[in-house]
Amino acid sequence: MTSPDKPDAGKPDAGKPNADKQTWASATRLVHAGDSEEARAGFAARGVNPPVQRASTVVLPDAASLYGNDHPTYGRAGLGVQASLEAALCELEGAVAAKLFSSGAAAITAALMTVLSAGDEVLVSAGAYAPTRRFCDGMLARFGVRTRYFAPSAAAGEVLAMIGGQTRAVFLESPASLTFELQDVPAIASGARARGVLTLIDNTWGAGLLFRPLDHGVDLSVQALTKYVSGGSDVFMGSVAVRDPSLGERLLQTVWDTGWAVSPDDCYTVLRSLRTLTLRLARHGASALRVAQWLASQPEVARMLCPALPGSPDHALWKRDFSGTNGLFGLVLKAGPAHAADAFLDALQVFKLGFSWGGFESLAVSSDPQVRNLGRGWRADGALMRLHVGLEAPEDLIADLRRGLDAFAAACDQA
Repeated sequence: MTSPDKPDAGKPDAGKPNADKQTWASATRLVHAGDSEEARAGFAARGVNPPVQRASTVVLPDAASLYGNDHPTYGRAGLGVQASLEAALCELEGAVAAKLFSSGAAAITAALMTVLSAGDEVLVSAGAYAPTRRFCDGMLARFGVRTRYFAPSAAAGEVLAMIGGQTRAVFLESPASLTFELQDVPAIASGARARGVLTLIDNTWGAGLLFRPLDHGVDLSVQALTKYVSGGSDVFMGSVAVRDPSLGERLLQTVWDTGWAVSPDDCYTVLRSLRTLTLRLARHGASALRVAQWLASQPEVARMLCPALPGSPDHALWKRDFSGTNGLFGLVLKAGPAHAADAFLDALQVFKLGFSWGGFESLAVSSDPQVRNLGRGWRADGALMRLHVGLEAPEDLIADLRRGLDAFAAACDQA
C-alpha cells in the first residue's frame, strides 16, 4: 500500500516553470495546484486565489481572434477559475486533461456519451450508483446502446469474458455503491485495453487521492466533486479526467455539443476546498476506521461492509491499490422487523438522515430499497445501512450509534 503523500507525476506549473512539482507530496501539490499566471491574466496584483470572472460574453481584441481556437471566445467554455480547477484536477488525478460538469451524474453521462455510439455495448457493474444504471437503462437504450451488467464481486476474468464484438467500454465503480465490493481494477483495465475496449470508473470514493485510476490503466476517471473534493455539502459538480489527449479532445467536443457549463462561483468553492482534501480525508478515514472497528464488535451488527477493516473479503485488494480509507462504509444489522431498523435511524442525533456524503457532517441512510437490482446478487437477512463519518469527535459518534443500536434492540424485543 502506497502512502497518500508519495510523490507522483503532475503537470508543470505554468506560473513557475522551474518548480519541480514531481518531487512534491500530495498535500503540497494540492495547495498549489491550478496556480498559474494565465488564470490571473489582466490582474496587476497577484492574489493567492484566482479571480472569479462572471462573464458570458468574451470581448476579443481583433477580427482574427473571433474564430481562434487557442483562446476562449465565449464564457460557457470557462474562464480563469474554471481553468485553474481543471489544472488542479489534472494534478490530483495525474491527467493531461480534465473537464467539469454541473454534477457527478452529469460527469458520468458525459463520459459514457463520449465513448459510446448507437450499436455499441457497455458492460457496467451492477453495484454502480443508481443514476448511472438509470441512464444506461433509459437514455442509452433509447439511442441504441446496449448495457449488460456484471456482479460487483465478479472476478476480473469473469468481467473480461463478457466482452464481445460490440463491447466498446467497461464501467467500474470500486468500491461499489452501498455494498462496497472491490473490483480488480488494474486487471480489468489491462485486459480490456488488450481487447481494444475502454474502461471508465466512478472514483468518487477514492477522490483521486486514495486511488488514482489513471495510474492503474483506466481510461476515464469520473468523480462527483460534490462529495469529498468539495467537502462542504453546498455545491454540485463533477469531473472527468483522462491521460490520452485524443480522449480529452473527444470529451471537450461532448461538452460543446451538449452545452454543459459550470458556474465560476461553484468552481471557486470547489478549488478552495481541494486545498484541504488531504487533511480532511485523513480525519474522515481515521474516525471512520475507529467507528467501524467499534461497530464490528457490537452484538446487534451482523456484518460490516468496510474494505479497510482487516478480515473483510476485499481487504487485500484495498490494501494493494488504495493509500487510505475515507468516511463511507456500510453495515448489516441482525435480522429484525422493518420498524426496528427505522428505530435505529430515528434514535440517532449526531448522525443526520441524508443521501449524500463527503461533507463535514455524519449521515446515515437505510439502503435496502436500492440494492435489490438485477445482477447485484445482494443477500442479507438484516437491514443494510450506509454511514458517512464526518468530522465530529468519534467518541460522540460511537455514543450516538450505541443509542441507535439500543433502540433497534428494544424494538426487536417488543416484536
